[in-house]
Amino acid sequence: MDIPLVIANPFSASGATGKAWPRLASDLRTHFGPFQVLFTERRGDAITLATEAARNGSKLIIACGGDGTISEVANGIINSGKDVELAILPSGTGGDFRRTLKIPARGSEAAQIIRNGKTRAIDVGRATFSSRDGHQVTRHFIGVASFGISAEIIKRVKRNRSQWLQTTAPKWLTGRVSFGISMMQTAVMSTSSRVIVQLDDEHERHLKVANLCIANACYFGGGMKIAPQAKLNDGNFDVVSIGDLSTAEILTNAPKLYAGAHLGMEKVAHALAKKILARPADMEEEILLELDGELPGRLPATFQIVPGALRVRCPA
Repeated sequence: MDIPLVIANPFSASGATGKAWPRLASDLRTHFGPFQVLFTERRGDAITLATEAARNGSKLIIACGGDGTISEVANGIINSGKDVELAILPSGTGGDFRRTLKIPARGSEAAQIIRNGKTRAIDVGRATFSSRDGHQVTRHFIGVASFGISAEIIKRVKRNRSQWLQTTAPKWLTGRVSFGISMMQTAVMSTSSRVIVQLDDEHERHLKVANLCIANACYFGGGMKIAPQAKLNDGNFDVVSIGDLSTAEILTNAPKLYAGAHLGMEKVAHALAKKILARPADMEEEILLELDGELPGRLPATFQIVPGALRVRCPA
Protein backbone atom coordinates (compact mmCIF):
# COMPACT_ATOMS: atom_id res chain seq x y z
CA MET A 1 0.00 0.00 0.00
CA ASP A 2 1.26 3.51 -0.81
CA ILE A 3 2.23 5.45 2.30
CA PRO A 4 0.49 8.84 2.19
CA LEU A 5 2.43 12.09 2.44
CA VAL A 6 1.67 14.78 5.01
CA ILE A 7 2.64 18.32 4.02
CA ALA A 8 2.69 20.28 7.28
CA ASN A 9 3.09 24.02 7.76
CA PRO A 10 4.69 24.48 11.20
CA PHE A 11 4.16 28.25 10.98
CA SER A 12 0.37 28.14 10.58
CA ALA A 13 -1.79 29.39 13.46
CA SER A 14 1.08 31.70 14.46
CA GLY A 15 3.41 28.74 14.97
CA ALA A 16 0.94 26.66 16.97
CA THR A 17 1.00 23.87 14.35
CA GLY A 18 4.72 23.32 14.86
CA LYS A 19 4.26 23.09 18.62
CA ALA A 20 1.28 20.76 18.24
CA TRP A 21 2.91 18.53 15.62
CA PRO A 22 3.97 15.70 18.06
CA ARG A 23 0.35 15.37 19.21
CA LEU A 24 -1.02 15.62 15.67
CA ALA A 25 1.46 13.00 14.45
CA SER A 26 0.48 10.69 17.30
CA ASP A 27 -3.23 11.13 16.50
CA LEU A 28 -2.58 10.37 12.84
CA ARG A 29 -0.52 7.24 13.56
CA THR A 30 -3.05 5.96 16.09
CA HIS A 31 -6.24 6.59 14.14
CA PHE A 32 -4.99 6.36 10.55
CA GLY A 33 -1.66 4.57 10.23
CA PRO A 34 1.86 5.16 8.85
CA PHE A 35 2.74 8.25 6.83
CA GLN A 36 5.62 10.34 5.56
CA VAL A 37 5.93 14.04 6.35
CA LEU A 38 7.49 17.10 4.74
CA PHE A 39 7.51 20.51 6.44
CA THR A 40 7.14 23.80 4.59
CA GLU A 41 9.67 26.55 5.20
CA ARG A 42 8.11 29.50 3.40
CA ARG A 43 4.98 30.62 1.55
CA GLY A 44 4.45 28.64 -1.65
CA ASP A 45 6.41 25.59 -0.48
CA ALA A 46 3.29 23.45 -0.16
CA ILE A 47 2.46 24.02 -3.84
CA THR A 48 5.91 22.86 -4.92
CA LEU A 49 5.99 19.90 -2.53
CA ALA A 50 2.52 18.71 -3.51
CA THR A 51 3.25 19.04 -7.23
CA GLU A 52 6.44 17.03 -6.93
CA ALA A 53 4.86 14.37 -4.70
CA ALA A 54 1.91 13.92 -7.06
CA ARG A 55 4.18 13.58 -10.08
CA ASN A 56 6.33 11.09 -8.15
CA GLY A 57 3.41 8.78 -7.50
CA SER A 58 1.74 9.86 -4.25
CA LYS A 59 -1.95 8.93 -4.27
CA LEU A 60 -3.02 10.63 -1.03
CA ILE A 61 -1.60 13.93 0.23
CA ILE A 62 -2.64 15.21 3.65
CA ALA A 63 -2.51 18.95 4.26
CA CYS A 64 -1.73 19.86 7.87
CA GLY A 65 -2.28 23.53 8.61
CA GLY A 66 -4.81 26.25 7.96
CA ASP A 67 -6.78 27.32 4.91
CA GLY A 68 -3.74 28.77 3.19
CA THR A 69 -1.81 25.50 3.53
CA ILE A 70 -4.77 23.43 2.34
CA SER A 71 -5.20 25.75 -0.64
CA GLU A 72 -1.52 25.48 -1.56
CA VAL A 73 -1.60 21.67 -1.42
CA ALA A 74 -4.74 21.67 -3.57
CA ASN A 75 -3.00 23.94 -6.09
CA GLY A 76 -0.03 21.59 -6.21
CA ILE A 77 -2.24 18.57 -6.84
CA ILE A 78 -4.16 20.36 -9.60
CA ASN A 79 -0.96 21.69 -11.17
CA SER A 80 0.49 18.17 -11.30
CA GLY A 81 -2.26 16.92 -13.59
CA LYS A 82 -2.32 13.65 -11.63
CA ASP A 83 -5.24 11.82 -10.02
CA VAL A 84 -4.32 12.46 -6.39
CA GLU A 85 -6.62 12.77 -3.40
CA LEU A 86 -6.45 15.56 -0.82
CA ALA A 87 -7.07 14.94 2.88
CA ILE A 88 -7.09 17.45 5.72
CA LEU A 89 -5.52 17.36 9.18
CA PRO A 90 -6.64 20.80 10.39
CA SER A 91 -4.42 22.98 12.53
CA GLY A 92 -4.97 26.55 11.38
CA THR A 93 -6.57 29.71 12.70
CA GLY A 94 -9.67 30.11 10.55
CA GLY A 95 -10.61 26.56 9.60
CA ASP A 96 -13.10 27.77 7.02
CA PHE A 97 -12.74 25.06 4.38
CA ARG A 98 -12.91 22.19 6.88
CA ARG A 99 -16.15 23.71 8.22
CA THR A 100 -17.78 23.45 4.80
CA LEU A 101 -16.66 19.79 4.58
CA LYS A 102 -17.80 19.20 8.20
CA ILE A 103 -14.36 17.95 9.20
CA PRO A 104 -13.86 18.35 12.98
CA ALA A 105 -11.02 20.42 14.40
CA ARG A 106 -9.75 17.66 16.71
CA GLY A 107 -6.81 15.80 15.21
CA SER A 108 -7.97 12.35 16.36
CA GLU A 109 -11.41 12.78 14.78
CA ALA A 110 -9.97 14.20 11.55
CA ALA A 111 -7.53 11.25 11.37
CA GLN A 112 -10.43 8.80 11.58
CA ILE A 113 -12.12 10.58 8.67
CA ILE A 114 -8.91 10.28 6.64
CA ARG A 115 -8.96 6.55 7.34
CA ASN A 116 -12.69 5.80 7.00
CA GLY A 117 -14.11 8.73 5.03
CA LYS A 118 -15.41 8.80 1.49
CA THR A 119 -13.96 10.49 -1.57
CA ARG A 120 -15.83 13.42 -3.14
CA ALA A 121 -15.02 15.22 -6.36
CA ILE A 122 -15.44 18.94 -5.74
CA ASP A 123 -15.35 22.05 -7.89
CA VAL A 124 -12.53 24.56 -7.60
CA GLY A 125 -12.21 28.15 -8.69
CA ARG A 126 -9.57 29.44 -11.08
CA ALA A 127 -8.60 33.08 -10.65
CA THR A 128 -6.50 35.09 -13.09
CA PHE A 129 -5.44 38.42 -11.62
CA SER A 130 -2.70 41.01 -11.30
CA SER A 131 0.10 40.37 -8.85
CA ARG A 132 1.21 43.28 -6.69
CA ASP A 133 4.05 43.96 -9.15
CA GLY A 134 1.68 43.99 -12.13
CA HIS A 135 2.24 40.54 -13.62
CA GLN A 136 -0.69 38.33 -14.59
CA VAL A 137 -1.04 35.30 -12.31
CA THR A 138 -3.38 32.30 -12.36
CA ARG A 139 -4.15 30.39 -9.18
CA HIS A 140 -6.87 28.00 -8.01
CA PHE A 141 -8.95 28.46 -4.88
CA ILE A 142 -11.11 25.94 -3.06
CA GLY A 143 -13.04 28.17 -0.67
CA VAL A 144 -13.77 31.83 -1.31
CA ALA A 145 -12.28 34.65 -3.35
CA SER A 146 -13.22 38.17 -2.32
CA PHE A 147 -12.36 41.84 -2.44
CA GLY A 148 -13.34 44.86 -0.41
CA ILE A 149 -13.37 44.98 3.36
CA SER A 150 -12.49 41.27 3.61
CA ALA A 151 -9.06 41.80 2.03
CA GLU A 152 -8.40 44.73 4.34
CA ILE A 153 -9.42 42.58 7.32
CA ILE A 154 -7.00 39.83 6.27
CA LYS A 155 -4.22 42.39 5.92
CA ARG A 156 -4.97 43.73 9.39
CA VAL A 157 -5.21 40.19 10.87
CA LYS A 158 -1.71 39.43 9.62
CA ARG A 159 -0.36 42.73 10.90
CA ASN A 160 -2.05 42.34 14.30
CA ARG A 161 -0.76 38.79 14.72
CA SER A 162 2.78 39.93 13.96
CA GLN A 163 2.50 42.69 16.57
CA TRP A 164 0.88 40.47 19.21
CA LEU A 165 3.50 37.75 18.78
CA GLN A 166 6.17 40.29 19.71
CA THR A 167 4.42 41.07 22.99
CA THR A 168 2.99 39.16 25.94
CA ALA A 169 -0.51 39.37 24.45
CA PRO A 170 -2.87 36.53 25.43
CA LYS A 171 -2.68 33.48 23.16
CA TRP A 172 -6.35 33.81 22.17
CA LEU A 173 -5.61 37.11 20.45
CA THR A 174 -3.69 35.26 17.74
CA GLY A 175 -6.56 32.86 17.09
CA ARG A 176 -10.08 33.21 15.67
CA VAL A 177 -10.85 36.20 17.88
CA SER A 178 -8.28 38.15 15.86
CA PHE A 179 -10.66 38.08 12.87
CA GLY A 180 -13.40 39.73 14.90
CA ILE A 181 -11.09 42.37 16.35
CA SER A 182 -9.65 43.12 12.92
CA MET A 183 -13.14 43.34 11.44
CA MET A 184 -14.15 46.00 13.96
CA GLN A 185 -10.94 47.98 13.42
CA THR A 186 -11.31 47.82 9.64
CA ALA A 187 -15.01 48.70 9.62
CA VAL A 188 -14.29 51.98 11.41
CA MET A 189 -11.79 53.05 8.71
CA SER A 190 -13.14 51.35 5.61
CA THR A 191 -14.65 52.90 2.51
CA SER A 192 -16.67 51.15 -0.17
CA SER A 193 -15.08 50.15 -3.47
CA ARG A 194 -16.41 51.15 -6.88
CA VAL A 195 -16.10 48.19 -9.23
CA ILE A 196 -17.34 46.95 -12.59
CA VAL A 197 -18.54 43.34 -12.46
CA GLN A 198 -19.83 40.98 -15.15
CA LEU A 199 -21.51 37.65 -14.36
CA ASP A 200 -21.36 35.10 -17.19
CA ASP A 201 -22.75 36.73 -20.34
CA GLU A 202 -24.80 39.41 -18.59
CA HIS A 203 -24.20 43.11 -19.03
CA GLU A 204 -21.51 44.75 -16.91
CA ARG A 205 -22.70 46.25 -13.66
CA HIS A 206 -21.23 49.32 -11.95
CA LEU A 207 -21.35 48.61 -8.23
CA LYS A 208 -20.38 50.31 -5.00
CA VAL A 209 -19.66 47.50 -2.54
CA ALA A 210 -18.33 47.04 0.96
CA ASN A 211 -17.42 43.51 -0.09
CA LEU A 212 -17.95 41.03 -2.90
CA CYS A 213 -17.39 37.28 -2.53
CA ILE A 214 -17.03 34.61 -5.20
CA ALA A 215 -17.77 31.54 -3.12
CA ASN A 216 -17.16 27.90 -3.88
CA ALA A 217 -17.53 26.99 -0.19
CA CYS A 218 -19.73 28.41 2.57
CA TYR A 219 -17.27 29.99 5.02
CA PHE A 220 -14.52 32.56 5.11
CA GLY A 221 -13.03 35.07 7.55
CA GLY A 222 -12.63 32.72 10.51
CA GLY A 223 -16.10 31.19 10.55
CA MET A 224 -18.29 33.71 8.73
CA LYS A 225 -20.97 31.83 6.79
CA ILE A 226 -20.85 34.23 3.88
CA ALA A 227 -22.43 31.87 1.29
CA PRO A 228 -24.84 29.64 3.22
CA GLN A 229 -26.28 28.10 0.05
CA ALA A 230 -22.94 27.29 -1.61
CA LYS A 231 -22.37 23.71 -2.76
CA LEU A 232 -18.98 22.27 -3.63
CA ASN A 233 -20.26 20.20 -6.55
CA ASP A 234 -22.96 22.24 -8.31
CA GLY A 235 -20.77 23.75 -11.03
CA ASN A 236 -21.49 27.31 -9.89
CA PHE A 237 -20.07 30.06 -7.76
CA ASP A 238 -22.32 31.76 -5.23
CA VAL A 239 -21.69 35.46 -5.76
CA VAL A 240 -22.54 37.48 -2.65
CA SER A 241 -22.36 41.25 -2.93
CA ILE A 242 -22.59 43.38 0.21
CA GLY A 243 -23.50 46.91 -0.75
CA ASP A 244 -22.45 50.30 0.54
CA LEU A 245 -22.87 49.68 4.27
CA SER A 246 -21.96 52.25 6.88
CA THR A 247 -19.64 51.38 9.76
CA ALA A 248 -22.61 51.08 12.08
CA GLU A 249 -24.43 48.77 9.65
CA ILE A 250 -21.37 46.54 9.28
CA LEU A 251 -20.91 46.17 13.02
CA THR A 252 -24.63 45.81 13.76
CA ASN A 253 -25.08 43.09 11.14
CA ALA A 254 -21.89 41.16 11.89
CA PRO A 255 -23.83 38.46 13.81
CA LYS A 256 -26.03 37.90 10.74
CA LEU A 257 -22.95 37.51 8.55
CA TYR A 258 -21.43 34.91 10.86
CA ALA A 259 -24.72 33.01 11.14
CA GLY A 260 -25.44 33.07 7.40
CA ALA A 261 -28.64 35.05 7.90
CA HIS A 262 -27.70 38.06 5.77
CA LEU A 263 -28.98 37.11 2.28
CA GLY A 264 -32.32 38.73 2.96
CA MET A 265 -30.81 42.11 3.85
CA GLU A 266 -31.72 45.02 1.59
CA LYS A 267 -28.11 45.80 0.61
CA VAL A 268 -27.06 42.18 0.03
CA ALA A 269 -27.39 40.52 -3.40
CA HIS A 270 -26.91 36.84 -4.22
CA ALA A 271 -26.50 35.19 -7.63
CA LEU A 272 -25.08 32.07 -9.24
CA ALA A 273 -22.45 32.26 -11.97
CA LYS A 274 -19.77 30.20 -13.64
CA LYS A 275 -17.55 33.10 -14.68
CA ILE A 276 -17.05 36.52 -13.12
CA LEU A 277 -15.02 39.46 -14.38
CA ALA A 278 -14.21 42.27 -11.95
CA ARG A 279 -12.15 45.43 -12.26
CA PRO A 280 -11.91 48.76 -10.44
CA ALA A 281 -14.14 51.50 -11.83
CA ASP A 282 -11.09 53.73 -11.43
CA MET A 283 -8.10 51.76 -12.75
CA GLU A 284 -5.80 53.91 -10.61
CA GLU A 285 -7.38 52.47 -7.45
CA GLU A 286 -5.73 49.40 -5.93
CA ILE A 287 -8.33 46.86 -4.81
CA LEU A 288 -6.71 43.90 -3.08
CA LEU A 289 -7.84 40.36 -3.84
CA GLU A 290 -8.23 37.67 -1.18
CA LEU A 291 -8.06 33.96 -2.08
CA ASP A 292 -8.52 31.30 0.61
CA GLY A 293 -7.37 33.73 3.30
CA GLU A 294 -4.27 34.96 1.46
CA LEU A 295 -3.58 38.22 -0.41
CA PRO A 296 -1.85 37.22 -3.67
CA GLY A 297 -2.71 40.25 -5.79
CA ARG A 298 -5.33 42.73 -6.89
CA LEU A 299 -8.04 43.47 -9.43
CA PRO A 300 -8.67 43.24 -12.35
CA ALA A 301 -9.47 39.54 -12.09
CA THR A 302 -11.37 36.78 -13.83
CA PHE A 303 -12.89 33.89 -11.87
CA GLN A 304 -13.99 30.64 -13.48
CA ILE A 305 -15.48 27.49 -11.95
CA VAL A 306 -13.71 24.22 -12.74
CA PRO A 307 -16.21 21.41 -12.06
CA GLY A 308 -15.04 18.27 -10.27
CA ALA A 309 -11.37 19.24 -10.47
CA LEU A 310 -10.25 17.96 -7.06
CA ARG A 311 -10.86 14.75 -5.07
CA VAL A 312 -11.12 15.26 -1.31
CA ARG A 313 -11.46 12.80 1.60
CA CYS A 314 -14.65 13.74 3.49
CA PRO A 315 -16.80 12.37 6.35
CA ALA A 316 -18.71 9.27 5.25
